[in-house]
Amino acid sequence: MTAPAPSDKALVPFVSVENMMRLVHHIGIERVLTELTDVIEADFRRWALFDKTPRVASHSREGVIELMPTSDGEIYSFKYVNGHPKNMAEGLQTVTAFGLLADVSTGYPVLLTEMTLLTALRTAATSAMAARHLAPKGATTMAMIGNGAQAEFQALAMKAVLGITHIRLFDIDPKATEKTRRNLEGSGLHVTACATSQAAIEGAQIITTCTADKQYATILTDNMVGAGVHINAIGGDCPGKTELHRDILSRADTFVEYPPQTRIEGEIQQMDPDYPVTELWQVVTGEVEGRRSDKQITLFDSVGFAIEDFSALRYVRERVRGTAFFQSVDLIADPDDPRDLFGMLQRAKD
Repeated sequence: MTAPAPSDKALVPFVSVENMMRLVHHIGIERVLTELTDVIEADFRRWALFDKTPRVASHSREGVIELMPTSDGEIYSFKYVNGHPKNMAEGLQTVTAFGLLADVSTGYPVLLTEMTLLTALRTAATSAMAARHLAPKGATTMAMIGNGAQAEFQALAMKAVLGITHIRLFDIDPKATEKTRRNLEGSGLHVTACATSQAAIEGAQIITTCTADKQYATILTDNMVGAGVHINAIGGDCPGKTELHRDILSRADTFVEYPPQTRIEGEIQQMDPDYPVTELWQVVTGEVEGRRSDKQITLFDSVGFAIEDFSALRYVRERVRGTAFFQSVDLIADPDDPRDLFGMLQRAKD
């Protein structure tokens, strides 16, 4: 006996890695980054509507596996994501991910998608969104410290959203810097490969740190950071992993996504529990002023938060409608009689 074909309500759109790449090229990567920045900012403006909780993390000596859930009351989302710095030496990605959107009213999934590429895009878009509110006006140069898988996305987001024209690169692995320089050829950016982190930050109004090692590290020391710069610290994302010397934090005005998560995982884990921070959504809505002076050091201590993933997922859901950039997956059991799941199983016998 042949099982009946699944109904439309049992079919879930699935965006594979191949289709995600096709979608991005169809739209254009800089346009994707610009649109995604605006979608994330729109969701930050309605921050109060969302369920918020620190991600559920399972830590090991090798890395971390996390679930990142949230809901705005109508749509629920989660992302599965790992962070394993040792993977690179084995030819594997440091970070991989997939995600899901579901209809709150029925609990039925409405989108399943890869999120390794999408996380890179949303991370860069979030950095650009923060910099749009916190970086010095008219900034033209960004230093990119750490030239791994995220570097090109960060550079292109800053170009597309802020108009950055110059990127200065440094990584302890010269091959990573050469990879990034090569990938940014033809992007319209003026790219300079630097031999030291100190050289990379010369003349930069924005400094982005994005390193992978799971340790307390000092990528930037206090004497390296002059007045008036904006720092995107995006590499620290779990307990025991930082990038900035604590003296920098003592001088900076620090902005975060969700304090209960950032105090565990971000740069501010080095500081006292009462170290003052401002939630970025308050700046986005105009409730709190972000950059107040030309000499102010602003720091976005970004660890990645579930609402940003929610934004990215809803963006993809809208963007794949009416396209060929997804497959329909038979993910939900759909018996003719909702009470007769066993009967559906029996009818599927050959």
